[in-house]
Amino acid sequence: MNFEPTETQALIQRAARDFAARVVLPIAAEIDARATIPPAVVRALGELGLMAVNIAPELGGSGAGVVAYALAVQEIARACASIAVTMSVTNMVGEAIARFGTSAQASHYCPALARGDEGLGCFALSEPDAGSDPGAMVTTARRDGAEWVLDGAKQWISGGSAARVLIVWARTGPPETGTKGIACFLVDGNAAGLRVGRPEDKMGLRGSSTVPLEFASCRVPATAMLGSENDGFKIAMMALDGGRIGIGAQAVGIARAALEESVRYAKDRRTFGAPIAEHQAIQWMLADMQTRIDAAHLLSMRAAAMKEAGRPFSREAAIAKLFASEAAIAVCNSAVQIHGGYGYTRDFAAERHLRDARVTTIYEGTSEIQRLVIARSALA
Repeated sequence: MNFEPTETQALIQRAARDFAARVVLPIAAEIDARATIPPAVVRALGELGLMAVNIAPELGGSGAGVVAYALAVQEIARACASIAVTMSVTNMVGEAIARFGTSAQASHYCPALARGDEGLGCFALSEPDAGSDPGAMVTTARRDGAEWVLDGAKQWISGGSAARVLIVWARTGPPETGTKGIACFLVDGNAAGLRVGRPEDKMGLRGSSTVPLEFASCRVPATAMLGSENDGFKIAMMALDGGRIGIGAQAVGIARAALEESVRYAKDRRTFGAPIAEHQAIQWMLADMQTRIDAAHLLSMRAAAMKEAGRPFSREAAIAKLFASEAAIAVCNSAVQIHGGYGYTRDFAAERHLRDARVTTIYEGTSEIQRLVIARSALA
């Protein structure tokens, strides 16, 4: 068992760490306050190969693998979680197209997503009344000659207002077919019949826009279907398994930032004639924070390594996301406590980290769904 990254993985990690420290960290608070990410930052991520880490070079990607991707997400999230989720979702969409799409689909979309200069990739699965239960979706796709016509609504779509391409799931069979009557389609962000709603005013991840989408007789060619007509649910679940590795890594990055800032503050802040770092109560909090982070990191790396090796990893991805997301919230909550009253103000990053961490237990599968996945595996 080797816990050290390979040369390629370390190179990607260093590139992400340097970019995060040099470009992202100085503007992270501004990104949160203004609720927007400068397009130049996304383009720069593309130039570094971070928008398509696990996609083959012939499709514009880095071809560095899943472990390198998870390490890069950690580094970017350590500086700004909003940019990390933007990077993560676009990587996930590009990878799904590369894996399940035709050569024409992959060559058309993947290089553009990898460059980061023509918009983002978006994952349009959730609906107002169908989040954890995709079988309840009501968005439909009906065949009309050489086209499919999409009608319905999607909710909580990260980056939807800046989409180059969306993977959209829609029901092609009657409601009683459940998850078996679902297909997915590649829809351009400027497609006729697609309307992007008002961005949500979110608690955290404010730099990453989250929008509702409406499809009103949105026509796409028959060649826009990703996979076969009955593959939609399978593609969604496989993509989400990989996406959970990214969210686990994002949670670790946020938690690392919170710990590092807490250590600095604890060394500087003095009470009762000594730095608070010398008080046992603070030391124990820091110890628990470090332990949670290390465990979350190792669980995330295990899931990433298993995926990269081509082994089944659904259970491990669920474990990693569950533990890392809940650990991040605990770590960030402790960071606010260590900072005291200052931790409750915008003058310190501790409150931003807590706000950003909170959603990691919700999106791309809630903690409750992860526990179902894990329990079913244990009981099998």
